[in-house]
Amino acid sequence: MSDLPPVGHGLAAPSAAFAAAAPGRTPGPPLWLLLELTYRCPLHCVFCYNPTEFANTGAELSTDDWLRVLREARALGAVQLGLSGGEPLARDDLESIVAEARALGFYINLITSGIGLSEARIGALKRAGLDHIQLSFQDSSREMNDFLSSTRTFELKAQVAALIRQYDYPMVLNVVLHRHNIDHVGEILAMAERMGAQYVELANTQYYGWAWLNREQLLPSRAQLERAEEVTRAFRARVGNRMQVYFVVPDYFEVRPKACMSGLGSVFLAVAPDGTAMPCHAARMLPGLALPNVRTSPVREIWYESTAFNRFRGQGWMKEPCASCPERDTDFGGCRCQAYLLTGDADNADPVCDLSPHHHLVSEAVARAERAVAASAGQVQKLKFRDHRISIPVVTGDPVAGA
Repeated sequence: MSDLPPVGHGLAAPSAAFAAAAPGRTPGPPLWLLLELTYRCPLHCVFCYNPTEFANTGAELSTDDWLRVLREARALGAVQLGLSGGEPLARDDLESIVAEARALGFYINLITSGIGLSEARIGALKRAGLDHIQLSFQDSSREMNDFLSSTRTFELKAQVAALIRQYDYPMVLNVVLHRHNIDHVGEILAMAERMGAQYVELANTQYYGWAWLNREQLLPSRAQLERAEEVTRAFRARVGNRMQVYFVVPDYFEVRPKACMSGLGSVFLAVAPDGTAMPCHAARMLPGLALPNVRTSPVREIWYESTAFNRFRGQGWMKEPCASCPERDTDFGGCRCQAYLLTGDADNADPVCDLSPHHHLVSEAVARAERAVAASAGQVQKLKFRDHRISIPVVTGDPVAGA
């Protein structure tokens, strides 16, 4: 959905059980299926992971197409289903999709901004068999929440949070962190506690899509990050087991890359609103990947036979330093989309890794963030809000302030 981070939050890396199933030379089944049902969304979040040119993608799949994808993926062994977007509640057939997924035996997670989730609708989704709802907030205050999404939605989200508890769903809140709200972590956690949240994901922004365009204005300083981590630790110590709080550290402050999707083509299959099938939700940016489409190819063929899903399986594609690195079976070379965005070549080592010859692109971005935070005194400048009326192609290479 539009206010969801790429791989973080809502779309965090697969669970340990899923990661353990990552294949060697022969791929296992796509255990984790994400259906991005629509790019339509009432929000305009500055960190949205949706493609910056989403308005130029094709028509959305029909209900029958989505149901067929569910059946084909389940037949391959998919077990966990995420329904996202855009805002999946914009689809009138969401209940039908949930009902089919329940009949097939999926565990079903709705990833939503909450806008459009009335009491009648949540009741219908409950009856259809929805297992889990993850609700996003942009901040703990009405002013910042509404500013970051360019909408007036804070009260609506609070009402939806109450409905989620009323209908006996686990209360799961997601907040994407960045320069302009990371200093509010204490207030965000206090809000979650008041709402009765059982799980909170503090998902530091991952820089793809609209977040990439806004990176120079969103990347926090190391001091901000450390303060937020300390506040989170203190809160965990106080609440104990009453609330599980997950703090997803931003890649740029690490020296080893994340094991993105446990390796592309391992366990994760995403389908975009127009039917484009992807080994990660950001993969349509990768040049020459020739992504297949579920309109014209069955899911089995896409998963096992397509060039796109086999392109980064195994280690044959790796360049040095990844090719001979003893950690290549652990991190799989890191994120291909991040490598492409920062270096222009998806085969390069993820520049987050301090062994990468391109690591300076990350350390320089962090240094610019340090200077910007020190100079801005909390001011917000030059943000590009997600907007269907404009189409901005993603430009590779390290963006610099003022570019």
